[in-house]
Amino acid sequence: MSGIIAQNTLDNSGLIKAPAGGGAWNFIKKLTASASSDLSFVDGTSDVVLDSTYKEYLFTFNNIHPATNEDSFQFNFSIDTGSNYDVTKTTTTFEAYQMEDDSGAAVTYDSGQDLGQSTAFQNIYAFLGADDDQSMSGKMWVFDPSSTVFVKHFLIRNSGSQGSDRMRDNHYAGYGNTTSAVDAVQFKMSSGGNIDAGDICLYGLTT
Repeated sequence: MSGIIAQNTLDNSGLIKAPAGGGAWNFIKKLTASASSDLSFVDGTSDVVLDSTYKEYLFTFNNIHPATNEDSFQFNFSIDTGSNYDVTKTTTTFEAYQMEDDSGAAVTYDSGQDLGQSTAFQNIYAFLGADDDQSMSGKMWVFDPSSTVFVKHFLIRNSGSQGSDRMRDNHYAGYGNTTSAVDAVQFKMSSGGNIDAGDICLYGLTT
């Protein structure tokens, strides 16, 4: 049966069978925030694998909670095992939102979240709320990061609670415009504030 779980679904349980007769998502590493300035996954460090072992990688975000209200959760790539996180990126995004008090809702392209040939960190979730019960969760796929021929495509899908008390469903996509191998990914908050709580898990897809 396609889509069955090969073992169990705990974060560090091992294999989850991909749907439609595909391979399996192999658990690699879990990082848990506790007033953390960043969470960084560096190939070859602390059991992290981010190389040609897999063609597709998946990061899952679970209840990411900022220390500062309306801070933005971001990421960047590195091509020098984490010495610099400054890969040039071109990206696009759209969102759907609903106000908690039902005062407004929309689906819109958000040009303020895009990057055009920029080395800046890319937003994953903007203006995240810091109330005790607010957080964001979602997924980010990175395709063939070790390629030395093609640019590095990624997709992001998440939902969360903004500081303005609205639910936002985000869709991000783009590419790191480099033919060098990407071997590290860093996640942090835009203001320099801490990631107060939450965890990020990394998986690789066997095909």
